[in-house]
Amino acid sequence: MAARRLRARPVERVWGRRHLPPGFPQPPGDEPIGEIWFEPPGDAELLVKYLFTSERLSIQVHPDDAAARAQGYPRGKDEAWFVIDAEPGAVIGLGLTRAISREALRQAALDGSIEGLLDWRPVAKGDLLYSPAGTIHAIGAGIALVEVQQNVDVTYRLYDYGRPRELHLDDAVAVAKPGPWSPPSEPVFTLERLTAPGGLSDGALVVPLRSAGAIDGEALVAGSVWSVIGSGTLSGGVDALVARSA
Repeated sequence: MAARRLRARPVERVWGRRHLPPGFPQPPGDEPIGEIWFEPPGDAELLVKYLFTSERLSIQVHPDDAAARAQGYPRGKDEAWFVIDAEPGAVIGLGLTRAISREALRQAALDGSIEGLLDWRPVAKGDLLYSPAGTIHAIGAGIALVEVQQNVDVTYRLYDYGRPRELHLDDAVAVAKPGPWSPPSEPVFTLERLTAPGGLSDGALVVPLRSAGAIDGEALVAGSVWSVIGSGTLSGGVDALVARSA
C-alpha cells in the first residue's frame, strides 16, 4: 500500500485572514479564511487543519469521549497545536490561572471576566501544545499553526468578545475542567516532529513542514497532508510532523 495525499478544503472564519502565506490557496472573495481542513479517509480517528488567525478565537472547550457520545457524537475532542509562525506578542490561552467552581465559571463567561482568568501563554515558531478535552482554551491573534485533533466537529463556546455568535454555556460548563491546564495521563494521540528517514505505520498522518524529502517516493510539499495506508516510508531530508492514534 502507499501513502495518500489528502484533499484540502478552506473554511471561512470571522477571525481568519484575507491573505494566506505562500503555498496556500488565496481567498477568492472578501470572506476571511481561518482554517484549511484536510479531509481524512472514511471515519478516521484524527483530523489535521491549518489555522491562520487575525483575531482571537472564542474562549471554548471540547467534551471528552464519554460526554461527546452522550450527546450523539462518535468521539470527544483532544487537540494539539504546532506553531509554524507567530507575530511578536502572540499568545494562546490554555487552562485557567486558578481553580474556580462551575458556578463561578458561568458567571465569568457571562460578565467577560473569563478573559482575565485564562492562562495566556506567549508562543513562538516551533512550540507544541497539547490540549486535552475539558481544557478551557483560546488561540490568539497573529498565529499560524497546524492543529491535530480527534475527528469530530464539536465546540462549546464560553465567551466570544461580543461577536454575534452562539454561545453554549450549559454544555461548556458541564464538560469544562475549570482550573489550570494539566497534561493528559493517557493521550488520545501522539504528535512528533521527524527529521530523519524511517518507516510509518498504518493510519499515521504526515504534515511536511518544508518542501523536502519524500513519502513512498512521492515528493513532500509544505502545506500538504498525507495519510499512510498499510505502511509507508519517509526518505531524504524530511522535516515533518507525524500524528498517530495512541
